[in-house]
Amino acid sequence: MKQYRNLTSEEISKLKSQACYADDWNNIKVTDGFDAEYVVSTRFSGKIRIGAFKSEFKLAGGMTKHSGLYHTTLHNVTIGDNCCIENVKNYIANYEIGDNCFIENVDIILTDGPTTFGNGVEATVMNETGGREVMFYDCLSAQQAYIMALYRHRSEAIEKLRQMILDYCDFIRSDVGRIENNVTIADAGYIKNVKIGPYAKIEGCRRIKNGSINSEKDAPVHIGVGVIGDDFVICSGSNIEDNVMFSRCFIGQSVQLGHSYSATDSLFFSNCQGENGEACSIFAGPFTVSHHKSTLLIAGMFSFMNAGSGSNQSNHIYKLGPIHQGIMERGAKTASDSYLLWPAKVGAFSLVIGRHASHQDTSNLPFSYLIEDQNVTHIVPGANLRSVGTVRDAKKWPKRDARTSKDKLDCINYNLLSPYTIRKMLKGIDILNELRRVSGVTSDIYTYQSGKIKRSSLEKGLEIYSMAINKFLGNSLISRIQKVNPKTLDELHRGLLPTSDVGLGKWVDAAGLIAPKSEIDKTLDDIESGVLKDVNSINARFYEMHSNYYDYEWTWAYGIFEKWYGVDLSKASIESLLTIIRNWKEAVVTMDEILIKDAHKEFSLSMMTSFGADGDSADRQADFEQVRGSSFETNPFVQSVREHIIVKTELCETATEIVESLS
Repeated sequence: MKQYRNLTSEEISKLKSQACYADDWNNIKVTDGFDAEYVVSTRFSGKIRIGAFKSEFKLAGGMTKHSGLYHTTLHNVTIGDNCCIENVKNYIANYEIGDNCFIENVDIILTDGPTTFGNGVEATVMNETGGREVMFYDCLSAQQAYIMALYRHRSEAIEKLRQMILDYCDFIRSDVGRIENNVTIADAGYIKNVKIGPYAKIEGCRRIKNGSINSEKDAPVHIGVGVIGDDFVICSGSNIEDNVMFSRCFIGQSVQLGHSYSATDSLFFSNCQGENGEACSIFAGPFTVSHHKSTLLIAGMFSFMNAGSGSNQSNHIYKLGPIHQGIMERGAKTASDSYLLWPAKVGAFSLVIGRHASHQDTSNLPFSYLIEDQNVTHIVPGANLRSVGTVRDAKKWPKRDARTSKDKLDCINYNLLSPYTIRKMLKGIDILNELRRVSGVTSDIYTYQSGKIKRSSLEKGLEIYSMAINKFLGNSLISRIQKVNPKTLDELHRGLLPTSDVGLGKWVDAAGLIAPKSEIDKTLDDIESGVLKDVNSINARFYEMHSNYYDYEWTWAYGIFEKWYGVDLSKASIESLLTIIRNWKEAVVTMDEILIKDAHKEFSLSMMTSFGADGDSADRQADFEQVRGSSFETNPFVQSVREHIIVKTELCETATEIVESLS
């Protein structure tokens, strides 16, 4: 606790001689390190507390400025040690300013309270007319928002969750704003009712009003030139730059918004990126990316999504207004100039090409292509499992997690194959087999959800789904065999038994968290019953699900072996186990070879078009190799896939030796 004293008569005289004025000098308290030499042309009113001025700020280009107060007006302000506040056009009012802050060339910074600094604001996500509002606050996780937006049928739980957030809002409500230590605010316009975390940099913004900037030393926030924001929460590590405009938005950890992006009533969770385009009433789960002009994301839920240039959706049909919503499940992408008429639901890791207005639900046909041809949607089931781009995305997401905060709000599972996607593939196989049974094996075209599936696409879909299931189940089994390291078959049978009862039944992707639906339902039950009493306990429950994922996954997979292979693992024979391992190896190697073949297209002659300008074919080849790599075989991704085949082949041999040695 800092000790303050009154100004001495000498200090008051010094301040007056330096064009300073106070409505009552007795209302100004200073620390012992205070030096009146560094207070020039400053007006004081209300209750003022001032720290020491002992250090200098080193600015870009070699310029230095000594801490102090220069040409500013302060009303009810507390200033920490070694701050420099200079050229405030209007005034700073009702703020506590921490140590080592640099504030220069700003219009006005004020708190006109009481205020909750953007906490408790509601964003009307997915439905512009309301009904799925998400109330956001400083520590909102993607999972909390998911249940608040989509589980409206659990009205008692939603109301209690809202009340927990309101309780938090009451806790932080204040008529005094806070600018924490080591904050920089320069060349800014209007700042009202904004609390600012440590190490934040606000440089050149035009207006920010009613918000929280939850910057941290390990994950600072940057607000750049021309930014306008109202009613918001910005989380650690985020950068908002270059004329971005946003209103009623939650901006999660390590989000990047720039290049005149605009957003209203939207939620952006960890590692989202938005540039040039527009968002309206969207739920952007982790890694939602939109880079292009004329790209509109509206009234939808997305995650791990990349929007192609000119992508857009419609959420009304000129009848009852913008009441429709859509969901693109994790990993779904849109190609350039794609269009979706909501309501619709696009399956996980699918690719949308062209214009689609038939309201399909392809959630049980994941990894598909949706291709428009003459206003008809053609579905190619499982095609994206054969795409090198899908695997490349799955590898890059963990590496692109830019969160550096010690407290990560969102639970993110990066697994491409999981009970969530495998369960959908099992349903997809049932759907495709039923289509073939009803329409006949010789039909050229099958109809599903107002879309068309070619016979060749159906057969390839069945094949690729089967390989993916074999790969997933084999991975799970071999991991358990290695973990158990058994000496006898009975020991293996016992070691394969699930360690948790949780995991059976349906699984969901709760905005990045892959978990059994039973656990989501249990969380809602515990909110309703009062077991979970505050927002922190709810987030802790999601962290628990996330950390127990592999135990839950094995419980689910254990029950699938009998359905898929006809093998009860509690009494499986050595030969049955070896068959599963062989099927796994075949699936892994075949799928990797498909990826290599797909990658080879990037090195075809047609891909060399536009290389070797002004030269002959030799120049074209040489130019291509300089830019893209000396050869297909030396490409880093291709090498990694070939290494993956070698590693998995060796793993298969090791697992086979363990099983064959059992007595």
